[in-house]
Amino acid sequence: MVCIIGKSVKYLLMLMLMLLSACGKSDESAYQPGLNRAKSANEYVVGIHPLHNPQRLMEVYGPLVDYMNKAIPDAHFKLEASRNYEEYEKKLYAGHFAFAMPNPYQTVRSVRHGYRIFGKMGDDEVFRGIILVRRDSHIRKVTDLKGLAVSYPAATALAATMMPQYYLHTHGIDVNRDIKNMYVGSQESSILNVYQGRVAAGATWLVPWKAFVLEHPEMASQLQVQWQTESLPNNGWVVRADIAAPLADQFAQLLFGMNLSGQGRAILSRMPISCFEPATDATYRPVRDFLAKYSSEIRKVSY
Repeated sequence: MVCIIGKSVKYLLMLMLMLLSACGKSDESAYQPGLNRAKSANEYVVGIHPLHNPQRLMEVYGPLVDYMNKAIPDAHFKLEASRNYEEYEKKLYAGHFAFAMPNPYQTVRSVRHGYRIFGKMGDDEVFRGIILVRRDSHIRKVTDLKGLAVSYPAATALAATMMPQYYLHTHGIDVNRDIKNMYVGSQESSILNVYQGRVAAGATWLVPWKAFVLEHPEMASQLQVQWQTESLPNNGWVVRADIAAPLADQFAQLLFGMNLSGQGRAILSRMPISCFEPATDATYRPVRDFLAKYSSEIRKVSY
């Protein structure tokens, strides 16, 4: 009897130890130090809006961030790509980026979320929307799109969505009723949807279209730019309000001087643009004017 009781006690003790051990393992697996690690005091995240897929964006803008790291050794700049516009905007409006290059719509919105506009891409003439069709399609005039599907990268893309939609609106299309609007996640995806025949037309803007032509000439040869919009001020550069002024100024001056050196021009040629230039909130007044018209006539947007 004593032996049986002793065995029972041992069994209970072993069961308790196993349960405690399991609890310990559960707590340990739930703890993820990478998510809780504080950033270094001199690390500054740089966010470029998803005008390319993440891999391509790193290839194009990684050299710019490397350029800043070499020129400002006391700071460490880290480029962070985003999968899509929604993910990028969540980070931007939460103040995740120290320095960021948003599209003009995101630029004007960022001011309400603790950022200051200090610069922009040059070459405003390239910041215009284009609408692509297949060369073998029967789309000739805008109204031929009635009843068909049109692709765009994202609802918040300015040059590649809002500006093309406004163009269609002013050329006889009720954007909300006459066509099916498909937001497909990226510039490349919008182009590919046209190539694959999933949509009758697709919107993007000149920079990703030129990149697509260079990288995929055979596919691009089967597409054509059917219409293009007017231009607006190009993508902006913003800095979070709590970034020290000397660092923000140093970053800005290096950015604006890139076109003056061979190394800087080589980096710019990958984008491809001729320069970055100073800008302020007033620079984007034409963008706000456009957004007011778009919001009134097509779809309400916050700006």
